Amino acid sequence: MEHDSYTDDEIRDILSLKRVAVIGMSKNEHKAAHYVPKYLSENGFNIIPVNPTTDEILGKKCFSTISEVNDVDIIDVFRPSDQVLSVVEEAIKKRPEVIWLQEGIHNVEAEKLARDNGIKIVYNRCMLAEHQRLSS
Repeated sequence: MEHDSYTDDEIRDILSLKRVAVIGMSKNEHKAAHYVPKYLSENGFNIIPVNPTTDEILGKKCFSTISEVNDVDIIDVFRPSDQVLSVVEEAIKKRPEVIWLQEGIHNVEAEKLARDNGIKIVYNRCMLAEHQRLSS
């Protein structure tokens, strides 16, 4: 699967943004939707969990929907590709600088919608892997 065309310098700039709402964050420590944001939290990012099935993850208040979250730079998405369009439609209302679709997630229609609304869209990339690769 292809990924976006951002250069390493552009990804570094994106990773300099620190307020990250994580859609689909998991309480299960064995899932990427848990250990990726946990890693980011341990590396200077302010993680905001979004998951309607729990009240708290990693000691942080968990929001049911992105509409409840204020002041966010990046919306990091851990949802199946076929569910991304509705997530992006809701996320656009929050005016983040970036919507990041994790590794394995790609939805052409959602990506075009984000770009058409002036929001950078990263897709099929892992924030943890990119942070480690570009920080070393």
